[in-house]
Amino acid sequence: MIGFSAIQISKAGVNDLGAVKSCAEISYSIYIKRIGRKPPPMVADFKSQIVDGIVYVAKSQGSQSQVMGFVVCYPKVNSYFIENIAVNPCHQGKGIGKSLIAFCEAEALKLGLAFVELYTNERMVENLVFYPKIGFIETERRIEDGFHRVYFKKVL
Repeated sequence: MIGFSAIQISKAGVNDLGAVKSCAEISYSIYIKRIGRKPPPMVADFKSQIVDGIVYVAKSQGSQSQVMGFVVCYPKVNSYFIENIAVNPCHQGKGIGKSLIAFCEAEALKLGLAFVELYTNERMVENLVFYPKIGFIETERRIEDGFHRVYFKKVL
């Protein structure tokens, strides 16, 4: 378990499944109208991902800890990949997303990987502004499965 400020980041357990699904639903629902359908993170197989050990949750510290956000991430051949990251809107603006990304960066460095990669939908314009502010560089745009994706990389 790694703590950043007032949160703790740890591997998700099966008992976190409902909270992770709920966080994804509420976090990504604003994009349905923009994209024209549910983004993939809303229909992901979180149960399998939790069982595979690639989901990490950010929880508040204390006896009433709750899932405030999560990240689905794992090492690839030459990079650490962030497949999905979400923060419940009622907890946004508190540094939770940055803490989850910092967690991924720390994991990448532990594994000797030189960079972190991720992608977002081009209609998630908030992300297109956010990622460059924290050091990510846009590397490409392409259409996959009918989604217009923007790829980013951050050199560590």
